[in-house]
Amino acid sequence: MSVIYSEVGNRIRKAREKLNLSRESLSESAEISSKFLYEIETGQKGFSSDILYRISKSLNISSDYILNGYPTNDDNIELSEILNMFSPEQIKEIIVALKSIYKISIK
Repeated sequence: MSVIYSEVGNRIRKAREKLNLSRESLSESAEISSKFLYEIETGQKGFSSDILYRISKSLNISSDYILNGYPTNDDNIELSEILNMFSPEQIKEIIVALKSIYKISIK
């Protein structure tokens, strides 16, 4: 079993459970078998980009999140909307402040 398959499958399972979806419901929405979804969620099998697309659309999360664990599109959109309220000079200052906060938080 691949570590990547396991991590990806775990993110899919957690996203499905967060939405209170049954495996059967998600598999029907993504047009795959429940058995195949089980195998994906348990890291036993990989899947095509087409399946990734259908699962991400069914869960309303980004494929980046499924593959890499990056924040969902909604998080990125909200952050972008907030940053658009600032001037380029202010954004530079925000970046400096965020880097400082990050350095403090990892100590």
